[in-house]
Amino acid sequence: MDSRISFSSDYTKGAHPKILQRLSEINFEQIDGYGTDHYCREAADKIKKVCGCPDADVFFLVGGTQTNQTITDMLLEPYEGIVAASTGHVAAHEAGAIEHAGHKVLTILNVGEERDTERYGDSIGKISAVELKKFIDSFYADESHEHMVFPGAVYISHPTEYGTLYTKKELEDISAVCKEYKLPLFLDGARLGYGLMSKRTDVTIKDIARLTDVFYIGGTKVGALFGEAVVFPKGVTVKHPIPVIKQHGALLAKGWLLGLQFDTLFTDDLYFELGKNAIDKAEILKKGLIERGYKLFLDSPTNQQFVIMPNDKLAELKNNVGYGFWEIYDEKHTVIRFATDWATTEQDIERLFEFL
Repeated sequence: MDSRISFSSDYTKGAHPKILQRLSEINFEQIDGYGTDHYCREAADKIKKVCGCPDADVFFLVGGTQTNQTITDMLLEPYEGIVAASTGHVAAHEAGAIEHAGHKVLTILNVGEERDTERYGDSIGKISAVELKKFIDSFYADESHEHMVFPGAVYISHPTEYGTLYTKKELEDISAVCKEYKLPLFLDGARLGYGLMSKRTDVTIKDIARLTDVFYIGGTKVGALFGEAVVFPKGVTVKHPIPVIKQHGALLAKGWLLGLQFDTLFTDDLYFELGKNAIDKAEILKKGLIERGYKLFLDSPTNQQFVIMPNDKLAELKNNVGYGFWEIYDEKHTVIRFATDWATTEQDIERLFEFL
């Protein structure tokens, strides 16, 4: 057993005890498969209610990569690509899954690549409506665009890879550009619970449902054993979505395992409570890091905290603490990430501080 304490990511623990308890309680039930069961229906109804979109279509998929790949394939024609920030998850951390499915990720340079965190602050990792419109206009200004990969949809994540958040105004502006060019807006919500519960957000889940064409509610990183709930607020546009989901290996035969988990997460606001725990602990972590003289790479308002760490300290730290490598800062420093989660305790953080 690894004796280190880990802040390497927010999916290193199992699941909330309420989920494990309910799974144990129904273990010997005989339940129909592939999401046709009453647990999936009840979970979908709760999600529709909390999102304020009673006409939505909700699907439960097995994981984030499969979800990103499946949704992208649903939205695009064979000759189209998906527009994303150059640091976006589908562009940087999906092992080419989108391209493997036959679609190109069309990247927009964002300020996360310019490394001036003090100047750009919470804009890092995001795309702006202005840059999006400029990108699309440039494509159609090229007289040979019929021979190019068309922008067919727009991908954003909330939070971003840098733990930053879109404001409601930014989402409204991006949504307006997407509507102008008839491009579906897809929001990756793998860490949505942490974004929604940030103390510095003005975005609600109802805002996201109103402003996007499809988004998903991450369970893998927010208290579930695994799984993501995909929401098409205005209804899915694919004629036969289930075969598409299955072709991408995202359809679980024991679909009720997903439905039961999301039914539990969306009972008595548990999902939001778990998101709040991670945010509260991240604030304690951030305060403690600053008090101990560490410099933050940026001021993240979510559960991901990025620290500029001296390399000689890292050599000592890695024997006791799991962390995420982010990027080389300079010859003597590295940016690393500490991620709190739905189950992080103050004792966990105090133990981390012992090694810092």
